[in-house]
Amino acid sequence: MEDLKTVIAARAAKELKDGDVVNLGIGLPTMVANYLPEEVNIVLQAEHGMLGMGAMAKPGKEDVDIVNAGGQYVSINPGAMFFDSSTSFGIIRGGHVDVSILGSLEVDAEGNLANWIVPGKLAPGMGGAMDLVVGAKKVIVAMLHTQKGKTKILTKCTLPFTAVRVVDLIITEMGVIDVTSKGLVLKEINPAFTVKQVQAATEAVLTVSPDLKSML
Repeated sequence: MEDLKTVIAARAAKELKDGDVVNLGIGLPTMVANYLPEEVNIVLQAEHGMLGMGAMAKPGKEDVDIVNAGGQYVSINPGAMFFDSSTSFGIIRGGHVDVSILGSLEVDAEGNLANWIVPGKLAPGMGGAMDLVVGAKKVIVAMLHTQKGKTKILTKCTLPFTAVRVVDLIITEMGVIDVTSKGLVLKEINPAFTVKQVQAATEAVLTVSPDLKSML
């Protein structure tokens, strides 16, 4: 399972450009910090009040006061800064985050996102997802393609929406999918899978790009 998540995180990191301000959601997306291209300068923003977050802290180098939004120990880069939540969400709501990478319970062919609650189950709260997906210039969903064999990429989400028509790109262990006005386009595929297998694991209809590439 960890290897699959590594494939997703490493591919998501390739979407980032020099100078981007990026927010990483809790869970799998936090792994993206470990795969940032060395030749580009990325500024990681944490919604609880940090700019300039680095990769996961190495064993023995943890600082109990420096954690990401998921409570994991992280490093900080030179020039990093800390501030309160109101300032942090001012940055997010003000449109200063270039890319938001987050996980999801479901995403659909219209780019709708459902990632905060399963009705009837306890949830810690909405978190910053609702603000992030509306405030960020680009929204990338990085997640496993299925959950216990059940597809997560649907024709229409069945769980309560986090936001409507906000997702630009979906990255899973099986491939990279563009969300367009005409539906979902499979533009990259993991060579370990066939197009038929990707479609079988996806409820929504996929259009295969004529320029389909390997995601690895």
